[in-house]
Amino acid sequence: MGDFQGQSDHSAPGLLIARAGDGVVTLTLDRPAKKNAVTLAMWRQIAATVDALNGDQTARVLVLRGAGVDFCAGADIGEFAEVRRDAGTARAYEDANSAAFAALRTCRVPAIASIAGVCFGGGFGLAAACDLRLGAADAVFAVPAARLGLAYPADAMADIVAACGQHMARYLSFSGARLAAKAAHETGFLLELLPDQAALEARVSDIASAIAGNAPLSIAASKASIRAALSGRDDDLAHARALGDATFDSADYAEGRAAFLERRPPRFGGR
Repeated sequence: MGDFQGQSDHSAPGLLIARAGDGVVTLTLDRPAKKNAVTLAMWRQIAATVDALNGDQTARVLVLRGAGVDFCAGADIGEFAEVRRDAGTARAYEDANSAAFAALRTCRVPAIASIAGVCFGGGFGLAAACDLRLGAADAVFAVPAARLGLAYPADAMADIVAACGQHMARYLSFSGARLAAKAAHETGFLLELLPDQAALEARVSDIASAIAGNAPLSIAASKASIRAALSGRDDDLAHARALGDATFDSADYAEGRAAFLERRPPRFGGR
């Protein structure tokens, strides 16, 4: 979808999209005064934005971050009296949540969550749906649905279980307790723990650039294979095999071999 390419301004209130020339796309939750709490409009726009990215063949990596000092305080409870006022509106709201989580989970390119400050509720769900998560030492995590009398979408809970294990998922969702960054790292929820936000952003940039320089078809096949391993679904396995088979006849495979023999960095085109 060509209208996504080069976009670098507000696509909706509360969201900011920017992209670098190396194929790294950054999606910023941009409500720092509200700790980047996500409105219903933002949930919908997250899904639409990531879906649009899937059609942009120049995109190689997606980085999800929060503006200011926090990642995301979760859903904006201030609008619940209107948008989540009863069972019908709550189900519609949950559908919007699930669509945003699914967009990140199934995104064509790897998604990296860059987490500083609070990462609560729906923000925790967004991070869990990403492929990689890195955090600053001041990051703090919580799944507080039980304190609000709500339930998380089952698909979001599946992401949380996959990201931090069933035991920790039970503890967080049953207790509503807060988890420090060090503990989140020890559970495996965080790939790396950085001393501060500046170090976090630098490390995320390094990882994103490294991924963006590798063969996109190979990465897509790996992402699909990992998803198939986690889901155990036959259709996911078939999709992963198809993507893997496609790499064998690709121009990138020929380029990778040539670059290795010529002892030069490869130049992958995603074909």
